Amino acid sequence: MKKIILSALVGIMYVGTASAAPNNVGCGWGSMIFEGKSGALNSALAATTNATSGNQTFGISSGTAGCAADGVIQKYAAADAFMGANIEKVARDMSVGKGEALESLADAMNIKAEDKARFFEVAKANFDAIFTSEKITSEQVLANLGKVMANDSKLAVYTA
Repeated sequence: MKKIILSALVGIMYVGTASAAPNNVGCGWGSMIFEGKSGALNSALAATTNATSGNQTFGISSGTAGCAADGVIQKYAAADAFMGANIEKVARDMSVGKGEALESLADAMNIKAEDKARFFEVAKANFDAIFTSEKITSEQVLANLGKVMANDSKLAVYTA
């Protein structure tokens, strides 16, 4: 699983999110520079700028450079990077409540082994509240997932 997450983090630097919605590359200077531009090349350039200059990491921790400081995205930077590169796989797995991508997302979010079954169950039961449109961004998915988790007594601890 760790190899999958590492591959996803490295892959987002080079591949971007060619088939995803515009600005599905996270926050940072690259996202700000390429704001409003779509296409695989612009996404790849934005993702590369965000990742290679270190500004995305700083922005996430400080709430600057267009990064949200509302907790969910900030806390789960690795999950955001993974989600950006694997949003379709996560959606597929979440819709059935199991799968490698959903397992990897749980790992990136530091969900404990004893809570993963509940995480999978809650994600599946609330799929429509988490993936609210076909053009949803990874940031929006994580924010929605955070809201769903906050309403679950066992998973709320992961959103604090």
